[in-house]
Amino acid sequence: MAKVVPHWRLTHEGALAALNAAVAKATEIKAPMCIAICDDGGNMLAFARMDGAKVLSIDSATAKAKTASSMRVQTGGQDEKIATKMSFATQGKYTNLNAGLPIIVNGVTIGGVGAGSGTGAQDLEVSKAALAAIDGAERFADAKAF
Repeated sequence: MAKVVPHWRLTHEGALAALNAAVAKATEIKAPMCIAICDDGGNMLAFARMDGAKVLSIDSATAKAKTASSMRVQTGGQDEKIATKMSFATQGKYTNLNAGLPIIVNGVTIGGVGAGSGTGAQDLEVSKAALAAIDGAERFADAKAF
């Protein structure tokens, strides 16, 4: 077994491109958002709270990005019993709210994006716009609002 492997990572430039695309989408749909972009370890790379976005959505957008990155799946739709246990086990860092998406390039999770402050469908639309700005990122075309 290899002792060292190459590591894909999301750059600052990539995080800002994703953030800018998400802000543009939120502006287009007239839904001010909090948008968080994190790396594969859940460390924040880029964040924006648009004018008019709900203050508490800072926490939910961040939790969505970190959960998506850590779990490597879209947030939302998880069985409520499991979600409650996961939230308790992580001191509330895990969330089952919709619209957290992992950023996956070449089959490797390199980060996560989370948006919040609109409806679940709006949040998801903004998160998907962020992914579209990252070259090679899987698109989650079948992702739906829960």
